[in-house]
Amino acid sequence: MKDNVKESVKSILTNYLELSNHRKTPERFAILDAVYSIDGHFTLEELGERLREDYHFPVSRATLYNTLRLFMELRLVIRHRFQGCTKYEACYDNSSHCHQICTTCGKITEFKSLEIEKVISGMRLERFRKDGFSLYIYGICSSCQAKLTRQRNNRQKVKSQKKHIK
Repeated sequence: MKDNVKESVKSILTNYLELSNHRKTPERFAILDAVYSIDGHFTLEELGERLREDYHFPVSRATLYNTLRLFMELRLVIRHRFQGCTKYEACYDNSSHCHQICTTCGKITEFKSLEIEKVISGMRLERFRKDGFSLYIYGICSSCQAKLTRQRNNRQKVKSQKKHIK
């Protein structure tokens, strides 16, 4: 399945570059392959590191940024602005999904919801054609909730012990 997606996005990029008389550079295709080899979200820095380490293909930050901007125009990549950071994600064949974002640790978890998809697909929007959606739900993950509960319990224990000492 993943190889079919990679071939499809490579074909989209190739067709666009040929039709618009842009150069078909090895950097663009290496970046595209790297993007579609990453599961989930990534930063510009993580993508650059992946290209250096796994592909032995160092690319400048400017080239990464400009290429990702092109991929966004072609709807091959989507940019997310999560709490205090920008992350990207391959979006061909994966356009509609939800994100749970922990406001304490920043962990991002993706999930699909048939109920939400049904509601959004049933919505009638005036003078607008829907292609997909991304939903962000902010809260506190179970790990952080447990940590906060332990901290609160420890504080209460310390207060209780101080009262008994007096």
